[in-house]
Amino acid sequence: MCHLQMRTLLFGAWVVFYVAFLLASRKMWTRKYVRSPLARALFVNMVTETEMPGYETQEWYRCCPDMLGEALQPLFIQSHMDTDTKAFLKRSVEKSGWLFTQLYHSFFSTIFSPVVSRTSINGFLGRGSMFVFSKDQFQHLLKISPDWQGDRLLDLGAGDGGVTDVMSAHFREVYATEVSPPMKWHLQRKNYMLLGIDEWQRTGFQYDLISCLNLLDRCDEPMELLRDIKNALVPNSGRLILAAVVPFQPYIEIGGRWERPKHHIKIKGKTWEEQVTNLSSEVFQKAGFEVEAVTRLPYLCEGDMYNDYYVLDDAVFVLKPQE
Repeated sequence: MCHLQMRTLLFGAWVVFYVAFLLASRKMWTRKYVRSPLARALFVNMVTETEMPGYETQEWYRCCPDMLGEALQPLFIQSHMDTDTKAFLKRSVEKSGWLFTQLYHSFFSTIFSPVVSRTSINGFLGRGSMFVFSKDQFQHLLKISPDWQGDRLLDLGAGDGGVTDVMSAHFREVYATEVSPPMKWHLQRKNYMLLGIDEWQRTGFQYDLISCLNLLDRCDEPMELLRDIKNALVPNSGRLILAAVVPFQPYIEIGGRWERPKHHIKIKGKTWEEQVTNLSSEVFQKAGFEVEAVTRLPYLCEGDMYNDYYVLDDAVFVLKPQE
């Protein structure tokens, strides 16, 4: 009996210590504590404070069109914070405040992150949903009306289907690919048709729209992916909507580790505008695409107990195959 009480006491003490450590870490999680150069770079690009001034959120959409390449300047579409984006941020702030839920998530991640990918952990926990564009921003980029309908959409690397939901209302058939088993469960629950990562190119039919959102810097062979996408689009009318994080930093996740891809694209330029121009001229043109529209949007992710949400700079392109 005493032995059981001692074990219970030790376990309780360990839980108290763990919770205290996490709460202390939340206060300490500032840029000066990020010692790894890679982690520091990711931190500078990702972390966003909760009570961010309006000026800072305007920076998420800021672009100097005159600094874009001459061919891109008339194709740039200025985006703004809208109702759907504000709603996503509000939900993220609320979920970040669920202390016991966040403690459980942090404990689960600590145990499994060495052997399970962060994507799969998020899928198990039902957290980490992404936001790339709103319904209105999607329609504006593609220049379609709210009641426009196409036949087939393919969302590559669809995650939990949150962004797929924004696009799916415009298509009669919605297909998706995903490598993470927990994320596949989310997609199946939404009745999206799952295709294997080596299957979508050989279905015998083509797609009106293929989305490749923040995937180009997370795959082993990005140029081959672009060529496969081009061949899978409906001739003439088919389009690719592609989002890329800028600055462009290619890494792939294997288990709990991040490694350089087998073939990675090297983008020149220091500013958002320079890298977007280089992507257009050196990557998309070589893969057989031309830009129809481009905008700057924040790539948002639900937060955790340390931050209410995370944000990266995205360049979102609408691309059409060159004839």
